[in-house]
Amino acid sequence: MKKILSIAFAALLATSSFAQKSETLLERNQLAKTPPMGWMTWNLFKGDISEQLIKETADAMVEHGFRDAGYEYIFIDDLWQGGRDRHNNIIPDPKKFPNGIKALADYVHSKGLKLGIYSDAAQLTCGGWTASYGFEEQDARTFASWGIDYLKYDYCNAPEDSATARKRYHTMAQALSKSGRNIVLGICEWGQRNGEEWCEQVGGSLWRTSYDVRDMWKDIVKQGGMGILDIVNITAPLAKDVRHGQWPDMDMLVVGLNGKGGPSSDLGGVGCSYTEYQTQMSMWCMMSSVLALSNDLRKLLLRISAFF
Repeated sequence: MKKILSIAFAALLATSSFAQKSETLLERNQLAKTPPMGWMTWNLFKGDISEQLIKETADAMVEHGFRDAGYEYIFIDDLWQGGRDRHNNIIPDPKKFPNGIKALADYVHSKGLKLGIYSDAAQLTCGGWTASYGFEEQDARTFASWGIDYLKYDYCNAPEDSATARKRYHTMAQALSKSGRNIVLGICEWGQRNGEEWCEQVGGSLWRTSYDVRDMWKDIVKQGGMGILDIVNITAPLAKDVRHGQWPDMDMLVVGLNGKGGPSSDLGGVGCSYTEYQTQMSMWCMMSSVLALSNDLRKLLLRISAFF
């Protein structure tokens, strides 16, 4: 009789565990009911980021009506890190963020906006700074304690095969689910491992379709950069994989950079025409992509006034 009860109890635990896992995946799939919209630091500022820049951009997003139009995220990309403390907790660069990320997140939230941050599924990020491999649960708890709403999880310095990528992204998704906070996971493996096929399986909400965008219409210099048209051609066949809670990430909008960006000006990124920028905006919307502005929103009114 005891043996039968033990078997029944084990079966109940297994059923409960399966149900809990299914509920967790369902909850994660509900975290991005529409493609996230906002502003990202990388293309123009790269590592020249600070608490002041984020606060001023948050102010500008409210003042210029971006928040009310649905642009609710500020995404902090790479080079925000300051290493780890003696307890191995990841910490921000104290010069760039003297009051810490928690205070910054509180400010961003007070404006009715959300804060995203960046890490990588390896020991070092693309920029060579502290990443999260081996510290997934600890970093997820830290991000949650700061009030982070979105994690862009890159794949530099990680093994090339798809199986390892799936495992590492799943590990981070599980860590985020255990963190006690709803944090959207953006899978950024650049489309080389067909993330659209397994993003939902591993707990992600968004999947990058290509390598980084450059401020150009098309790659004509053949140095490895991706232009607007190049990314459109790569993403169009993936339309069948787009559904609620699962969105393509065609990388940042280069609209308004005019060839004066940071990383976006590399590899032939000399700028686009007004019509080409309009086309990027239109095609990113048509394909249900993440919309992440990367120009300097603080100077927007100055640019508008120049037309009058």
